[in-house]
Amino acid sequence: MTTSLIGALAAAHPISVAVLALVTVQRLAELVLSRRNTRALLARGAVEIAPGHYPAIVAVHAAWLLGLWVLAPAREPSLPLLAVFVVLQIGRGWVLGTLRERWTTRILVLPGAPMVQSGPYRFLAHPNYAVVAAEILVLPLVFGLVAFALLFTALNALVLAVRVRAEDRALRGEPRRGAVA
Repeated sequence: MTTSLIGALAAAHPISVAVLALVTVQRLAELVLSRRNTRALLARGAVEIAPGHYPAIVAVHAAWLLGLWVLAPAREPSLPLLAVFVVLQIGRGWVLGTLRERWTTRILVLPGAPMVQSGPYRFLAHPNYAVVAAEILVLPLVFGLVAFALLFTALNALVLAVRVRAEDRALRGEPRRGAVA
């Protein structure tokens, strides 16, 4: 086993490994931020909406990242597609910067809080989900993993369909309250 691991590491493309490592660190940091924000929002009276779908979202995203770690390290990345992924990270930062302490990976409704209508929310109802959907498609394509990209795009679309419907219902039911997306 050690020999096969050493062989796999020797065959790895350094840019591919660096990209995967950065994405992994980013996702882990976001989970920490989400947990912190979730605790603070719940302490302020926020209510979680439709938590039953959350394990499916976690499973899809974890399997996507794990699958990339299995399939992509030895592949040479497409630099133009990697540039597209970097642009998506700017979009991700815009969403997080706009929502600030209201950003979380769960659907939370904070009574009395106005809906966020600045930043990318001026243009899209769910910019965070648009960025995530694009990332799930583009990053595997960076490594030439077309079937993988299509599979996880479809899986993500299934869980997002449930999530967006639940979030939209919450927003319609509480028009003066904001959802944390």
